[in-house]
Amino acid sequence: MCGRYASFREAQALADEFDIQVIDPVAAELPPSWNIAPTQAVRVVLERYADGAGGRVDDADAVDEAGELRAGVAISRQLHVARWGLVPHWAKDPSVGSRMINARSETAAEKPSFRHSVARRRCLVTADAYYEWRKPAEGSGRTAKTPFAIGRDDDAPIAFAGLYSWWRDPRAADGAGAGPGGTGTSRGTEVVLGAHDGWLLTCSILTRASDGPMRGIHDRVPVILETDDVDAWL
Repeated sequence: MCGRYASFREAQALADEFDIQVIDPVAAELPPSWNIAPTQAVRVVLERYADGAGGRVDDADAVDEAGELRAGVAISRQLHVARWGLVPHWAKDPSVGSRMINARSETAAEKPSFRHSVARRRCLVTADAYYEWRKPAEGSGRTAKTPFAIGRDDDAPIAFAGLYSWWRDPRAADGAGAGPGGTGTSRGTEVVLGAHDGWLLTCSILTRASDGPMRGIHDRVPVILETDDVDAWL
């Protein structure tokens, strides 16, 4: 995957498609883009523990010793905005995210940067199309790559299998905020977290080896989930 895609569907249409219960206001206001680039703001679908009023419940408080949900706790599927390029929770600086826009599905569970997210922080990254550039054939005399826009033939939104992470800004004041997930604001495609929060939500898209017609365009493709696979992945 070369690192560019389009996302122009309205938030409510995504909510209808993916059974989303909560749309973060920032996700609702994010403008459409036909050329999303790494480190920009993107929409992600994730599941979080919530109480009866829809408020967030910390992971440690949501389940009992047997791994069962505690009374009054439910799983809430939500639409949020993240920065494209995963920043591991242990990173000292968020700039590392620019090198982690994709994660190889074959090895992500083994990599220190991704293995925590594979186990506990899975998401969907929603799109309407993505772009690849095919190299010219050897001996053709051409130097320019051929661009392709790739989407679903049923015109449904694309659900990339994604990973996400919450990164705590070490410059934030001690004790500021009860945990990740406070509402931020949006300026164009830049994510601006609430000053009270100090957390940054980031994501990466899983890739796999190409097969079928895509082999003739690029050797890697994003992992795209069918409807029946979404629940299991999240």
